[in-house]
Amino acid sequence: MVIINNYEKYKSLEGVMVGSSSWHTIDQAQINRFADATLDHQWIHVDHQKALAEGPYRSTIAHGYLTLSLIPYLWKQIVEVKNVSLEINYGIENFRFGVPVKVDSEVSLQATIRSVKDLRGTVKVIVGAKLMIKGESKPAYTGDVVFLYHFK
Repeated sequence: MVIINNYEKYKSLEGVMVGSSSWHTIDQAQINRFADATLDHQWIHVDHQKALAEGPYRSTIAHGYLTLSLIPYLWKQIVEVKNVSLEINYGIENFRFGVPVKVDSEVSLQATIRSVKDLRGTVKVIVGAKLMIKGESKPAYTGDVVFLYHFK
């Protein structure tokens, strides 16, 4: 785990792959809860029998947005940012989904600090995010997430 206490430490990590999260299993229960929360009950996500018989992946798959929503949880396994009074998920940029995440797959986030800028007291950090699937050579997605921090 990388500990960041201030802007200078963040800036020193610019261009560095800071680490990978632990593996997280996306099971059908999590997919179903996400479907309920987002009102997205498309059969490819929630109907195991139909997905098995008719789906292109012979399995249900996680919603793409479910996998994106794991970023804060997985990110906090890689980096701990201390001495902040405010932390904001500011945006996502240039995301592309590569391969679907089948039910019961294990995923891990790889994070690279792309840029760190001090915007008059607000620190803007762009993190390159790659979600790996255990046993797959291609990532589930790649893209950049943008965080804003106000250090104390």
